[in-house]
Amino acid sequence: MRPEYHPAWMLLAAAALGGCVRLGPDFQSPRQDWIEHWQSTALNDASARQQADNRQWWTLFDDPVLNHLIELADAGNPSLRIAALRILEARAQLGIARSGRYPQVQQASADALYLDRNQYGGDNPQDLSTWQYGAGFDIGWELDFWGRYARAIESADAVYFAAHANYQDALVLLRAQVAQSYFSLRTAEARLRIARDNAKRQRRSLQITERLFKSGNSAELDLQQAKTQYLGTLSSIPEFETQVAQTRNAIAVLLGLPPGALTELKAQTGLIPLVDQALIDDVPATLLLRRPDVRAAELQVAAQSALIGVAETDLYPSISLLGSIGWSASSQDGSSDTLSMGGGPSLTWNLFDHGRLRNNVRVQDARLQQLIEAYRDRVHQAAREADDAATGLLNALERERILREAAYSAERSLTLASAQYREGYSDFQRVLDAQRALFAQQDGYLVARSAAVSSLIDLYRALGGGWNSARPLLDPDTREQMRKRTDWGELLDDTDQAETPVNE
Repeated sequence: MRPEYHPAWMLLAAAALGGCVRLGPDFQSPRQDWIEHWQSTALNDASARQQADNRQWWTLFDDPVLNHLIELADAGNPSLRIAALRILEARAQLGIARSGRYPQVQQASADALYLDRNQYGGDNPQDLSTWQYGAGFDIGWELDFWGRYARAIESADAVYFAAHANYQDALVLLRAQVAQSYFSLRTAEARLRIARDNAKRQRRSLQITERLFKSGNSAELDLQQAKTQYLGTLSSIPEFETQVAQTRNAIAVLLGLPPGALTELKAQTGLIPLVDQALIDDVPATLLLRRPDVRAAELQVAAQSALIGVAETDLYPSISLLGSIGWSASSQDGSSDTLSMGGGPSLTWNLFDHGRLRNNVRVQDARLQQLIEAYRDRVHQAAREADDAATGLLNALERERILREAAYSAERSLTLASAQYREGYSDFQRVLDAQRALFAQQDGYLVARSAAVSSLIDLYRALGGGWNSARPLLDPDTREQMRKRTDWGELLDDTDQAETPVNE
């Protein structure tokens, strides 16, 4: 006895088969083995073993002004706000991809038609006036038999998490830029103060030599040399003042504020923190694995890998379920309503594409390999940046130590040279030489100290420190503005900072 197959059971069986196959390669992380064990040779073993949480590394400087500036930058920086909006864009794109799980064609129609036959002035029985009505609903559902929509969702999901990683990368860069600019400002202020102090000291020497020259107790050469040195030092002051003003403006723009004076920067003017070995020991080399830009590059590989599967589904037939229902009626006496229903499967297959579909698969695969190479290059560049920063930091600390001693010796030399000149044991040239050396050594020491701080910030940035934030993606004003303009549903209410998953 042959079994009977009810059409409804056939449709359920076909639907059950939908999505049972996923064409294309499954994602495989392009991460190479060496990154799991890599550490900079410039970092000592203590730092490599250190597991401290340095996601807020700037707090190690113990500078409340810097902490406040970073809070302001997190809230107002335009680039960071754009990165947050791109997360919302990716979230909406993910919603578009997920809609493929449901019927793709859902169309409703309605019409009304008025007919007026009046050929004989209403005297002919065939003359009539009537309304005809109709309504219909069509539905079409392409079964995800080959995994087209599943792969599209997989790709959109990876793009969404990549947007999170890019946002975190923007945080890393922003916080490093704010810290760099802040300490650049403090360095410029300190150099300005040193230049003014040395100019005052040299001005007193110039006044002394001028009096001695007028009284005939000194040669004009001493006067002109003292004047030359004083004016040379004096000329450096406007340059430092320009650096201070420009750096203040740069900080203001980073904070999303117009250029101008910031009251927050008036405290601790010219104070540059002294970097010590303890800060270096707090830098874990394993942070390299958590660099947001590295994670974003890996997620872009995942997104493109899924697109190969989407392209491969075009090589196979598209299986759909179609259905329609229609209703029609007329106002004419004696007419009856009509209800029609229909449904069934549909198969579409582009057999003669002249290589277009196959070459599209190849295009997607070539793009995947490009992103794999880009990821590997990004990892190598990240390791290079970390190693360069660590090496630069250690060398900058050594140079700072040497110049600190040199600056102390230069200050002592000036004291001795001035005393010997007053007592008549040496000429004025030795005083001038000592003053020139003191200014150069003090300025060089400040530059070296700033370079050490800058290298430490570069190291934290290179290792991906400072990527987390508990702040909502959107501030209340922006959220309200977007809500008034567009129906965002629940997307604007989800403000959690989801952490981008790392494929282990």
